[in-house]
Amino acid sequence: MKLTVEQLAKRLGAELVNTGGQAQGKISAIGPVEAAGENDITFVKSDKHIAALIKSRAAAAIVQKSIEGYNGAQLIVKNVDTALIEVLNIFAPELKKPTREIDPSARLGKNVKLAEDISIEPNAVIDDNVEIGENSIIGSGCKIGENTKIGKNCQLDSNVVIHHNCQIGNNVIIQANSTIGSTGFGYSFIDGTHKLIPHNGGVVIEDFVEIGANCCIDRAKFGNTIIGAGTKIDNLVQIAHNVVIGKCCLIAGQVGISGSCKLGDGVVLGGQVGLADNIEIGDGTMISAQAGVANNIEAGRQVAWTPAIDKRKAFRIVSSLMRLPKMAEQFKQMVNRIEELEKDK
Repeated sequence: MKLTVEQLAKRLGAELVNTGGQAQGKISAIGPVEAAGENDITFVKSDKHIAALIKSRAAAAIVQKSIEGYNGAQLIVKNVDTALIEVLNIFAPELKKPTREIDPSARLGKNVKLAEDISIEPNAVIDDNVEIGENSIIGSGCKIGENTKIGKNCQLDSNVVIHHNCQIGNNVIIQANSTIGSTGFGYSFIDGTHKLIPHNGGVVIEDFVEIGANCCIDRAKFGNTIIGAGTKIDNLVQIAHNVVIGKCCLIAGQVGISGSCKLGDGVVLGGQVGLADNIEIGDGTMISAQAGVANNIEAGRQVAWTPAIDKRKAFRIVSSLMRLPKMAEQFKQMVNRIEELEKDK
């Protein structure tokens, strides 16, 4: 797709300034400031990228305020992120759309209830008593276990596995190779061996949840593992049995959440954060990447490091650690000086 700068500004509801005669120039793609070409539009969200924008070859830029020194057209918007999402959608690759039909190679069990405009792609397996809502897409190679319910407008990419007795809400996205409802990692040491504790509960994924690729969400021993509405989960995340995650949380890649943890609404977990079992994280808490959390955290706190402590205190500790080599050298010099003084005596 190609749009003129003027057309794009209208689509975004942007104020168009400093066109330099480029209002009718064609835009065919979006790119980062440093790499954008003469037919591209770029964007700037903070002042630290202004210098790069001034040097950029991009025909136009999405900005929040007019930038002096940039010769391209400027599309001034209230929120750069909102405009960026719209532009990325406009210039997204044109891929083949799912056919709203059931592929002949798909296998359906007994008493399966399918709403209208369902797409079930090749080699998917739908077990008995499954319900799937309208406009949902079941990708190739997916496996849906018995008695599972999937809402409307859901998208399951290739090879997603949803085990029995799970509930998936509306407008849920699950990317390729993720598994929902696997047996939890719960064992008891009995008679000299580890014996698996039965996990007879389920998993509830509420509306507008997005789950990345290669994630595992374990089923509960009893009751349900719950992912709250609007929560977004990155790739390679492990969520153990009976975890309850609140609404609109952000969970970055390689996070591990142990059994029976409870996260409030709006919690943010950075990459590779690890949570010990049976702890509670309050609403709005932010936990920095690679932190290890062993105790409850009150609402609204920002923590870092292992064990997780207040972020500012953690940064002071790290700053001190970075000075240790120099301090060790200084200490060595002091010892040598003292020894010399002792010899002089």
